[in-house]
Parts: sequence; structure tokens; C-alpha cells
Amino acid sequence: MLVRLRALMVATDVGFIAYWAITVLHLIPAQYLYRDYTNPLLVAWNWSFLPLDLLISATGLTGWWLHRRGDALWLPTVLISLALTVCSGLQAIAFWAMRGDFAADWWLVNGFLLVYPLCFAPALLSELRGRLTHAGNKRS
Repeated sequence: MLVRLRALMVATDVGFIAYWAITVLHLIPAQYLYRDYTNPLLVAWNWSFLPLDLLISATGLTGWWLHRRGDALWLPTVLISLALTVCSGLQAIAFWAMRGDFAADWWLVNGFLLVYPLCFAPALLSELRGRLTHAGNKRS
């Protein structure tokens, strides 16, 4: 499970960084831009995701770096990244749904961000709970 999760997270985290680099450089072809891309309000809405997306990447990549070092903080760090990823996907989908804009490409990407963390979070939360219970039992 961890191998698949790490691959998905690293790809997503690098993808976020690449998306924002491409956005800064205006390299996305016009046919792939969302509807009303030049509307200042939508531009601000899109840019409002920058801090969240970069925080997702920072916590995700840091979590796997900690894992490689054998640091127990990897697990809560990865869980934070996954929770933030769900928030990013949900917020985008909620916005597009309220606008009645159902462009498949944007929905698929954001649907992925919403769903994939939920496939791994229960097992990771169970592992974290087990670690915390074990640590609590050691203190008793």
C-alpha cells in the first residue's frame, strides 16, 4: 500500500508544483483553460489555491522524506497532506458545481484529488491510532 501511496502522492505533489510553474509562465494552451479564464474574479479564485497546493506539496514531499529517514513524524505529515489534498479537490469541485460548469478535464483532476486520499487515509489513521495506543501502553 505504501509504495502506491508514495507514488501517487509524489506525482500529485510534483504535479502541483509543475502546474503552478506552468501557470506562472502562461504555458497552458487556451483550449485547456477553464471557462472565463480572463475574468479577474476567476483569476483570483484560481490563485487562491496557490498557498494550499504548495502546502500540500511541502507536507507530502516532507512526509516521504521523513519516512525514508525512519522518522515517526512521517505518518502525521503524510496524513496532513492527504487531508489538505481532499480539501483542494472538494473546494474546486464545489465551485465548478455551483457555477454549473462541468468541464470533464477539470472535474477529473479535482475528482482525483478528492477521492484518492480517501482510499488510503483509513489504513494510515488505523496505523497512527495503533502507534499512539502502543506508546500510551508503554507509559503505563
